[in-house]
Amino acid sequence: MSRRVRRKVAKKGKEKIVLQGYPDVEDDVLDLERQEDVDWTSLPDDTVIQLFSCLNYRARASLSSTCKTWRHLGISPCLWYSLDLRAHKCDAVMAASLALRCVNLQKLRFRGAESADAIIHLQARNLREISGDYCRKITDATLSVIVARHEALESLQLGPDFCERISSDAIKAIAFCCSKLKKLRLSGIRDVHGDAINALAKHCPNLTDIGFIDCLNVDEMALGNVVSVRFLSVAGTSNMKWGVVSHLWHKLPNLTGLDVSRTDIGPTAVSRLLSSSQSLKVLCALNCPVLEEDANLSANKNKGKLLLALFTEIFKGIASLFVDTTNKGKNVFLDWRNSKNKDKNLDEIMNWLEWILSHTLLRIAESNQHGLDNFWLKQGAALLLSLMQSSQEDVQERAATGLATFVVIDDENASIDGNRAEAVMKDGGIRLLLDLAKSWREGLQSEAAKAIANLSVNANVAKAVAEEGGINILAGLARSMNRLVAEEAAGGLWNLSVGEEHKGAIAEAGGVKALVDLIFKWSTGGEGVLERAAGALANLAADDKCSTEVAVAGGVHALVMLARNCKFDGVQEQAARALANLAAHGDSNNNNAAVGQEAGALEALVQLTRSPNEGVRQEAAGALWNLSFDDRNREAIAAAGGVEALVTLAQSCSNASPGLQERAAGALWGLSVSEANSVAIGREGGVAPLIALARSESEDVHETAAGALWNLAFNPGNALRIVEEGGVPALVHLCSSSLSKMARFMAALALAYMFDGRMDEYALVGTSSESSSKSVSLDGARRMALKHIEAFVLTFSDPHAFAAAAASSAPAALSQVTEGARIQEAGHLRCSGAEIGRFVAMLRNPSSILKACAAFALLQFTIPGGRHAMHHASLMQNAGAARVLRAAAAAATAPLEAKIFARIVLRNLEHHHMEPSL
Repeated sequence: MSRRVRRKVAKKGKEKIVLQGYPDVEDDVLDLERQEDVDWTSLPDDTVIQLFSCLNYRARASLSSTCKTWRHLGISPCLWYSLDLRAHKCDAVMAASLALRCVNLQKLRFRGAESADAIIHLQARNLREISGDYCRKITDATLSVIVARHEALESLQLGPDFCERISSDAIKAIAFCCSKLKKLRLSGIRDVHGDAINALAKHCPNLTDIGFIDCLNVDEMALGNVVSVRFLSVAGTSNMKWGVVSHLWHKLPNLTGLDVSRTDIGPTAVSRLLSSSQSLKVLCALNCPVLEEDANLSANKNKGKLLLALFTEIFKGIASLFVDTTNKGKNVFLDWRNSKNKDKNLDEIMNWLEWILSHTLLRIAESNQHGLDNFWLKQGAALLLSLMQSSQEDVQERAATGLATFVVIDDENASIDGNRAEAVMKDGGIRLLLDLAKSWREGLQSEAAKAIANLSVNANVAKAVAEEGGINILAGLARSMNRLVAEEAAGGLWNLSVGEEHKGAIAEAGGVKALVDLIFKWSTGGEGVLERAAGALANLAADDKCSTEVAVAGGVHALVMLARNCKFDGVQEQAARALANLAAHGDSNNNNAAVGQEAGALEALVQLTRSPNEGVRQEAAGALWNLSFDDRNREAIAAAGGVEALVTLAQSCSNASPGLQERAAGALWGLSVSEANSVAIGREGGVAPLIALARSESEDVHETAAGALWNLAFNPGNALRIVEEGGVPALVHLCSSSLSKMARFMAALALAYMFDGRMDEYALVGTSSESSSKSVSLDGARRMALKHIEAFVLTFSDPHAFAAAAASSAPAALSQVTEGARIQEAGHLRCSGAEIGRFVAMLRNPSSILKACAAFALLQFTIPGGRHAMHHASLMQNAGAARVLRAAAAAATAPLEAKIFARIVLRNLEHHHMEPSL
């Protein structure tokens, strides 16, 4: 329902908030820790029971299994006063196994229809309170059986999601069976008929708290017959006849609190209810558009009556309920909780207010309405933080969920409102949420972790979370056996790991191992936790050091397992992204090779490029691109059908996102380093889609498409295909117009390959059969290509610098030319011996333009400091380049650019100590 795009003692300002805990137990444990040898079985029974009460059910069961004494203590009735089954799959078998412990069970929380069906098998005849959520599939029959078996029931709450299959028949069954009922709150019922409400009025004389929330139709007249009701909520209910309400409900003798939030009530009905009801103390009308349109309505018109609306000062209004005027401002709830002077009636009002406010604020947050920024910043955030400190667990949970939800303004893009997030941080919300996350109650852990996760999208909040120790807390929660808790904790680590400064801290806190373990623990049936764990690992794997830790922790195997077996798009996308990032550190670790060697990894990634989901295709192609930098991986990808799959992908992504286009072309670029793969790409029809991608408006796509075409053009058959498919105009356009220097550079090199003479020889022998029907003018294409190659090279030729270099042999003059000609990114390109040899041979080409281009390319590949400069210098030595370079530098007919560039390359070779003696 809520959106996502995270102690016992907490402090707020100078106030100390004591949350539920057991200090006596803590003191006993500390005393025992001071002893060298501790016999835990010698602890007093009361102490053991108190220790058990601080643990969740799973931990209790684990401890109970250690010895016979503790097994007996573990089923003590006082430990089974309440039971929360929401995190567990509770069927009839499980419920029956718990029956012995549930003889004295008083409170039960459950989730879903299957758990509802199993409730009767607990045999908890003394149940007083039942609360359920995810109730859409619960039927009249199920609910009728539950209430028939639990006649002592005093409180029944189902929601906040809609009870779509429950009707007035079930409400009548509740009335007939539960005569002791005091509280009934139901959400999303279609029709609440008068006979059902009248049955409640007749058979449930103690019914003081009614909520028919988000219902479609409720009989207003029948509600006027429930004279016992003190607190009534019809929040979000449609089709209310407010004229009837205002003329009838003010006669209810005990009505103290009325909630009409999120309805179309108007000022007339509100005024009449406030002025006519003798008992009414509080009327809550938050987010009522009709009411808010009336600027003349006075909230202070009726003395002793409190109206809560978006346009009222809520904290100040609630403070007016107290005789003690010191209860003012945002601490009003805190002051009430800590007050020593207890007033039963006031306590009931405040507890009801906490509940209805937490519910309504969550619903408003979920609706993501525009125009509420002022409310959230001035009152809403502070209200949620205050409610988070409630003694009512469900109020705390909803408040935390509200915080997680109200900051999100765009679900799809995971965008949050920075001002709202910082409002939470400013009011001490991070500390409160972290304290809540350390609660032993798993429901609170889950909702607090969700809020921390969403808020941490904001960099300032993420920093505050880290500084407050939140990373350690989330890493601990990620180890939880409760899937919901682990899922939200993994989401928090995912968002925090976006920040480079937090990645090391996550690793130090054991977060990497916890995330990898999550994948193995929930490998089936846990799509949410798997997506978050894989997403966090993907972010961490982008860091060199953390990527090593991911691999050491078994992350490669875990992520490949997800890529192979999981069918959920989000999981596949993040697993592929994580593998791509792991493979991106080829120069610093062996993860690239390790991923390729993992059984089924490459086949899975190739298969994912065929996914119907664009995000999955994009990340899979990105992973194959990175993996193709390893020679063995490159050939293994091709053997796994990678060439065919990636050509198909490139053919299908002309209208796709730039990210997918970039990676599809990039993966083909990586594969085409191999001559055999290059030929296969051309044969499979890869030339045409690459030419189409070269016409993209994205610079990144320009680079990868140009790189792939450059590699393909090395083969004369592919070069001819490029000409025949209309690739020359596309490359010329890149060479002259792209904003990316690298794209222009590689386009120029592709054109140089195509027209250095080798393609002409191939064309004379005969074209490939699939292109024999096409006739092209090679002469016209050559003239166009050479013209633009020359223009490209001249853009890096400063006439003054070249003149100075020609007139002087001083190193400074050549250095000035080098700096003007340097393409920074070109230093990352790695050429083979055949490619270097081709550029060296090009220095002897009759075309002065190709000579200059070849010298310019060799300059880029050998500039000191380049990643592969030493490698290229070694290859040039093997190709006898120094002799050719000297000849080019001294040739009388060579263009000035070729001469100067050749001299610079010679100087670079000297720098690398690779020049042979001649």
